[in-house]
Amino acid sequence: MEDSIHLAAKYSAPAMAVTSTAKKHQSGSIICTASVAGLRSNAGPSDYSASKSSVISLVQTIAFQLARTGVRINAICPGLIETGMTASLYDAARARGVQNKIGQINPLGRGAHADEVARVALFLGSDESSYVNGQAWAVDGGLSAGHPFIPGTPIK
Repeated sequence: MEDSIHLAAKYSAPAMAVTSTAKKHQSGSIICTASVAGLRSNAGPSDYSASKSSVISLVQTIAFQLARTGVRINAICPGLIETGMTASLYDAARARGVQNKIGQINPLGRGAHADEVARVALFLGSDESSYVNGQAWAVDGGLSAGHPFIPGTPIK
């Protein structure tokens, strides 16, 4: 995994620096998908968390490699959202009638909807985010803002 990430950065950075000659001003936006698991521990298995953390590091490094090209790069770090990867979790929760517990450990108390993550991507890809570069945007209902706390009787 480490070699493939290194090679991706080494060989893709020069290509990312090339912008269209048809544009009056060079600009562009690269949006990578990471995960809240790359920002905080215990948000996913260690191999998954390490790979998503590598994406965030790559974004920060490439932001400097593309300095003064007008091309920005950022990462979106979704929390729990229903996707193909999490479908079995959502299906199991629905089957047990506990789907309302999904996402209960984040301050918003629910999982994300795909359109909520998509709106962040639209913002990062637009000129509205023209001064945003090299950042990891957590779209996780506030999970990464602190340590999860579940009210109730403490375990003894």
